[in-house]
Amino acid sequence: MLVSAKDMVTAARANGYAIGAFNLNNLEWTKSVLKAAQESNAPVIVQVSEGAGKYMCGFKTVADMVRDIIESQNITVPVALHLDHGTYDGCYKCIDAGFTSIMFDGSALPIEENIAKTKELVAKAHEKGMSIEAEVGAIGGEEDGVVGMGECADPEECAKIADLGVDFLAAGIGNIHGVYPANWPGLRFDVLENIKKAVGNMPLVLHGGSGIPDEMVQKAIGLGVSKVNVNTECQIAFAKATREYIEAGKDKQGKGFDPRKLLAPGAQAIVDMVNYKINVFGSKDKA
Repeated sequence: MLVSAKDMVTAARANGYAIGAFNLNNLEWTKSVLKAAQESNAPVIVQVSEGAGKYMCGFKTVADMVRDIIESQNITVPVALHLDHGTYDGCYKCIDAGFTSIMFDGSALPIEENIAKTKELVAKAHEKGMSIEAEVGAIGGEEDGVVGMGECADPEECAKIADLGVDFLAAGIGNIHGVYPANWPGLRFDVLENIKKAVGNMPLVLHGGSGIPDEMVQKAIGLGVSKVNVNTECQIAFAKATREYIEAGKDKQGKGFDPRKLLAPGAQAIVDMVNYKINVFGSKDKA
């Protein structure tokens, strides 16, 4: 059964760990993330960007697939289905499709417009029993064609958005989507400290969680980060395992070309990565 992300993220904030939020890309991803969460007895957020939702034939297809896998694979840990970096229109589509959580990313809008649209979506989400995430300050890197350069959020703007009743807040602290460059200076813990002071006990979200050193992520969790997004590291692990299978010639042995066999090593690599991240975030056995 799908649940709102509010309770799991609030509990993580109160107890000093973080919930892993893993982006889905297809059936193998969905099966693997849910299998790992069950193995680790960890609450989990599965999320899709609008681009991934389109790739998987729409948000209703995603919602139906996640619900069916939870039932068929006997997944008993709490699972929230979340929209990642949603537009205003995308949020309404996910509300209609049966998601249990949304993120409205109005960070590129003028602050007053961001506030107005966030306020409206908070009311709509809470009316439906859904959780809602908002964003202040663009996250660096590229996601679905939106490019940011590792900006840091303004704590005063964070407070304005937090006061609208959002359940958790994504705030830029120098993090980047995708692969981190060799000269990346690291997370800005001074900015995180100031944001924490401005928003109080509001759970914070770390986007671009792939590639940040584990000890840096754990320090951020200690400063109020309660949801960590992971996508790129699962993609890289999947690609590496698939490449090794093909380079070993296994696709030419018997029926090794069968996609169920061809994709199996990559799917297991996702399971392993998700289990590893759950350990880093401290959410193992927190279901």
